[in-house]
Amino acid sequence: MLDLDEKYLGRLQDIAEGIQNSDAYAAYMETEEEAEYKVLCDIYEPRISKIYAEVAANDPLQLISLEGILLNPYFEGLFLQRILGFSVLRGQLNSQVKYVRPQNHFKGILLAILESSNFEFIKKRIGQSVQMGFALSSDIWITDLINDIANKRLRYYLQSNKLDKFRELHERKIGYTRYKAQFAKDNYLTADFPSTFSELKVEYPELKNFLMYRIGNRLNNESLLPFIVASVKNESLHGTTEHIQLMCIAMNFFNLSPEDTQELTVIFNKLRQEIPEFTEKYLSFINEMQEAAFDLDSKAEMKASTMIDRNIKDDVSEYYRIADVIHSQGYTNEDVMQVVKHFYDNHEGLSTVNECVRRLIYGYLHRYITNLTVREYPHYFEISKTFAAYMRIFENEHFNQNLRDISLVYVKKCLVRFIDKRAKEYQDVKRFVTGYFESWHFLKEKEIVEMFKTRRKRKATDA
Repeated sequence: MLDLDEKYLGRLQDIAEGIQNSDAYAAYMETEEEAEYKVLCDIYEPRISKIYAEVAANDPLQLISLEGILLNPYFEGLFLQRILGFSVLRGQLNSQVKYVRPQNHFKGILLAILESSNFEFIKKRIGQSVQMGFALSSDIWITDLINDIANKRLRYYLQSNKLDKFRELHERKIGYTRYKAQFAKDNYLTADFPSTFSELKVEYPELKNFLMYRIGNRLNNESLLPFIVASVKNESLHGTTEHIQLMCIAMNFFNLSPEDTQELTVIFNKLRQEIPEFTEKYLSFINEMQEAAFDLDSKAEMKASTMIDRNIKDDVSEYYRIADVIHSQGYTNEDVMQVVKHFYDNHEGLSTVNECVRRLIYGYLHRYITNLTVREYPHYFEISKTFAAYMRIFENEHFNQNLRDISLVYVKKCLVRFIDKRAKEYQDVKRFVTGYFESWHFLKEKEIVEMFKTRRKRKATDA
């Protein structure tokens, strides 16, 4: 983690001084009423939130430092309920929906809140965060935390937020899902870049989640570049699955300098030859990103392709060879379809490299169909010729199911818009679905009939 930049520190200092010198703070000090404290929150929390959002967007490795500064009493506990929630959600969970590692940052923020002179007002805004943080933590960790609190009233507060219902795995899953949904629009993730093998094994899951989040949301990752490059160059990490994944992320999604590109190219191709399982691990991660709907588009893959030594005869070279053809000539090109078919037929059907090709094609189709407006439904009819062709080439149930799902979503969008059943648009969609969806096994005949069935309105009966 990094210290907070001076450009942010200065603005935070201005806010802290503004709080202490404000009329709102003076009024609060005079009355010590909750209504006056709320006025203080309404004025200054949006200003803190703005700085937080800027740091999260552009300098996320400084977030922990920023949160530490906000614990200063001069901020009067403002925004602490938000960063407490963020700290709850950052921790890595195991299969039992429990923290893999103790969340000491959560503990630090919670203790600062307990010690705040404004605790009586802040506690009304943090109950759910405390409950969920405790639900995800071990009993031993919670007991140690509570026993360290001297004040009996505060100990009782913490004990009352350790809910018995969250002892059940089912309840923890439901509670966590609902809690996380409240922060769906917030950017709060951060991570450490490990420098040793032991750190990599412990910290990588959180780092991976952090990087995938930023890539998926197309955030500015310029400040992360030196750290991911350093990790890829770090020889103590070489040979691990985690390092292979970091290389993949760096090669596809980061704007490397010419010097870094050259160094990473040498490392990548050297390890390809030294690690027997390299190809499978690399392509499996490509597959994972494609399955998670990351935009591993032509720009990303053609960039990575330039770093692949084609003299090394393995499935990595094979994959980028076919990917180059698809990206440069277009997946709708009939000649390309024949090249894909030849490639696919010459590799084992369920091989990882074939799965990568299927997901590459599906990615193109998914982006195209999901971006169509309902008025562009003739384009959907046209592209269906292409995905029908690939369905024949791949003969893969999962691929077909994915196309079925996005097709049904699009058709239902059309039917919501085209409500006049006598109109041309409605009839066009109906004819298309009736003509093709059964043969593609997207819907059964009865399901198609049901989709276009006219619902009779019930007649009003006399009372």
